Amino acid sequence: MDRIRRLRNPIREYAWGSHMALAELTGRPAPTASPEAELWMGAHPSAPSQVETEAGPVSLIEWIRRAPEAVLGRATAQRFGGELPFLFKVLAPRRALSIQVHPDAERARRGFERENAAGLAVDDPRRNYRDSNPKPELICALGCFTALCGFRGHIEVVEGLERLGVPRLAAAAGELRAGGEAGIARLVGALLARDAEERRSLADEVADVVRGRESESPELAEIAELSRQYPGDLGIVFPLLLNLVELAPGEALFLGTGEIHAYLRGVGVELMANSNNVLRGGLTEKHVDVLELLDTLTFREGPPKVIEPGEDASYSTPTPYFRLERLDTASGRVTGDADRGVEILLCTSGSVHVVREADAQEIDLERGASALAPSAAGAYRIEGAGVVHRAGVPH
Repeated sequence: MDRIRRLRNPIREYAWGSHMALAELTGRPAPTASPEAELWMGAHPSAPSQVETEAGPVSLIEWIRRAPEAVLGRATAQRFGGELPFLFKVLAPRRALSIQVHPDAERARRGFERENAAGLAVDDPRRNYRDSNPKPELICALGCFTALCGFRGHIEVVEGLERLGVPRLAAAAGELRAGGEAGIARLVGALLARDAEERRSLADEVADVVRGRESESPELAEIAELSRQYPGDLGIVFPLLLNLVELAPGEALFLGTGEIHAYLRGVGVELMANSNNVLRGGLTEKHVDVLELLDTLTFREGPPKVIEPGEDASYSTPTPYFRLERLDTASGRVTGDADRGVEILLCTSGSVHVVREADAQEIDLERGASALAPSAAGAYRIEGAGVVHRAGVPH
């Protein structure tokens, strides 16, 4: 348990994934036969990583269970009940993910218990809560990454809806103009609570209105693209309600619980609490629970804060569940402290060598490869010419 170990990580195949990005990252032939959406590094029960050992691969869940304090560190093991508190991913959307929010700890616990009591299997498509954990998350762009995040100011929403020129939405905009921030909540509720046929009819009308107008604004261009990806889904109007954000490589967004968002395209490193709880509002064929979504949403207006790594190479977030650093070995000596919790190292560019100080044990990481640095491994250094994204737990 005191040695640094390479990880074998599952790839999740979802319809919105890329046929190119994850294969290119991990050095496999591309395009792939099926769309590959997410590379998971962690100990979530639905798709845990495998730890490479002399006796063969072992589930990271089992590896932690054998010696939680040695792997996680005493403080992390005690604070999080002997479980890895974060899930590390590479996300590769070729088309938009659903409009979604994530629950806080109390809502996740109550929702998970409620759905268990109702007899819903964990993989039942009607579930909102697949575990009892909250899901704050951080998305960090590896290339250009496009997202919708947080509500625009209500006057900006009003003006966008009025310029669109769809009478039913223009009428809603008039009510919003008088309602302020509370009006945003009513508008979203009114859009999502319409019956299926009315939502489809309104989505088709919006798609017809924006056709040929893509050059008028980035928002109309996104609506036109979303209407091709999700025909008949009223979620296509959300680029007028939410902030459209273009992340440059190395820039990141932190999404607290209850913050509405949708990732549109690109490749990014995603770090979150160890949860797979998603409440969806549109741009999806999956389960949508409008009442639960509205009850979870945080209706705050204004642009999101784009985060860049600080002088210590880390992205500042308020969460206790995870910490992300972007380490460039070309910028100087990179080390891992002797007194630290568990860390997962992902090489995202070039190649590096991870050397354990105690015995000079060396792990080579090429682009797309990752390793587990357990707490008991102690101090280490990273050498070579590459970039490593390091996930850990705040000190």
